[in-house]
Amino acid sequence: MDELTPLSDATLSSLPETVRVPKYDRSALTPGIVHIGLGNFHRAHQAWYLHRLFDMGLCQDWSIIGAGVRPHDARQREKLLAQDCLTTLIELDSSGPSAEVIGSMTGYAPVEKDNRALIEQLAEPAIRIVTLTVTEGGYYLDPASGSFDATHPDILHDAANPQAPRTAFGAMVAALDIRRRRGLLPFTGQSCDNLQANGEILRQAVVSLAGLSDPELADWIDTHCSFPNSMVDCIVPTTGDKELDLVRGLGIDDRVPVTHEKYRQWVIEDNFCAGRPDWERVGATITDNVHDYEAMKIRMLNAGHQIIANPGEILSVETISDCMAHPLINGLFRKVQSEEIAPHVKPVPGMTPQDYIDLIDRRFSNPAIVDTTRRVAFDGSARHTGFVLPVLRDGLSAGTPVEGLALVEALWARMCEGTREDGSLIKPNDPLWDELQTAARAARQRPAAWLEQSQFYGDLVEEQQFVRAFERWLSLIWYGGSANAMRIYLDG
Repeated sequence: MDELTPLSDATLSSLPETVRVPKYDRSALTPGIVHIGLGNFHRAHQAWYLHRLFDMGLCQDWSIIGAGVRPHDARQREKLLAQDCLTTLIELDSSGPSAEVIGSMTGYAPVEKDNRALIEQLAEPAIRIVTLTVTEGGYYLDPASGSFDATHPDILHDAANPQAPRTAFGAMVAALDIRRRRGLLPFTGQSCDNLQANGEILRQAVVSLAGLSDPELADWIDTHCSFPNSMVDCIVPTTGDKELDLVRGLGIDDRVPVTHEKYRQWVIEDNFCAGRPDWERVGATITDNVHDYEAMKIRMLNAGHQIIANPGEILSVETISDCMAHPLINGLFRKVQSEEIAPHVKPVPGMTPQDYIDLIDRRFSNPAIVDTTRRVAFDGSARHTGFVLPVLRDGLSAGTPVEGLALVEALWARMCEGTREDGSLIKPNDPLWDELQTAARAARQRPAAWLEQSQFYGDLVEEQQFVRAFERWLSLIWYGGSANAMRIYLDG
């Protein structure tokens, strides 16, 4: 292989002509956004929209400053700063990959234990939006009630030490306190995580945390800040050796490239207290009806990932596209979606629930996207409670079928036992893995032990229709195997 070209501002003109590079002068950009939790998804999604706006000569006072609040974020910062915060995006399509370098990020705040540098960055008047991708489990929600968990050790620390917080929300509160005292306008807080009503959940986290130490500040934030709801969608695999080989194959030395599917969607509520970029100019949907879009995506795509990933893990199917090629897993996906999820999802302009099932099927089946089953199955304790159980509750309330959703939950319980059906071990894959594994092993003999995890299931343990179905499916899985249980469901 020829010598690789290190990615930097100075080498952009030396990259292959097939790689699209920024058309704009990056030195002329000025920051307007701080993004906390700067992983692959943000760079393939929100950062791309801004990059394309900049390419049009628009909104160049909205560049991104990256940020993180966990020690491991320091390594990401080091890698990105070494290449001038540039990222190579490789689009994986069945017709072949294509690549572009995006330059919408222009800095990265120092990662410090007390988050002082981040707080000062957030307090800068030029910063008008703070965006976050901190995962579905990162909002300190009580799993059973969905309310803010004020008893979490991180929250208790931030309430007692508001000037030296641990959390992203603590840093936001401290910065808003500075802005209030300096007579500055507040910023908009914008969640980009897969949570229904994610803006409302972010408001709850920030206002509730502020109220623990300064009720007047909490009132000011609640009155003057805005927290728009949004829905985000793009499949973005983890970067591993295969992804690094792809970027090297282009002749580029990029330490943090990102691969992604061709499809992107961003639906945003137009509720920004300090202005926003013209995202609609590059394909984002600005609407007052985010709820229906996010309900469709979270209940069908995100729940769909959990439907296929758990049996995939149990049956040693390594990737999501391979799961979709497995006739029983694909059959489970389509039947549960059509009969038990779609009836509780409203159409949106240009897309019916059935059309969306077909779209997801095509996207998940794309063999060019090497998205591991393990990655998608990660953090099931947050994803099942956030994506699957709300639809299950709707089905019980409406009297529609829940047999398939009960089977989905039984497959999750079987996966959390920690072994595959070929005898191989499943490595811990959830922040609450030890608790899940203990319950899963007890449920092998007494299935109800799984449902007695009230932090996830709450009063669902009292819903006899669901309980009976779950107990029957888990017993069948342990007696005759996961494939047999799925076959019985599909034939039923």
